[in-house]
Amino acid sequence: MNWDQIKGNWKQFAGKAKEKWGRLTDDDWKIVEGKRDQLVGKLQERYGITREAAESQLAEFERGHEKV
Repeated sequence: MNWDQIKGNWKQFAGKAKEKWGRLTDDDWKIVEGKRDQLVGKLQERYGITREAAESQLAEFERGHEKV
């Protein structure tokens, strides 16, 4: 999935992602607003995981949601 496509469909992507990453707050999602690096950082912060683990989770989620 192309991150530019995700940005264009951010509300749909975020809606599905909120189901997976429930620890992220609505404010977190507003801050991230289509910025992949910030989303990775928020995943690290909220879940206490490494950057590599956050990147891996996000990449897996992207592959599983090719059609947002």
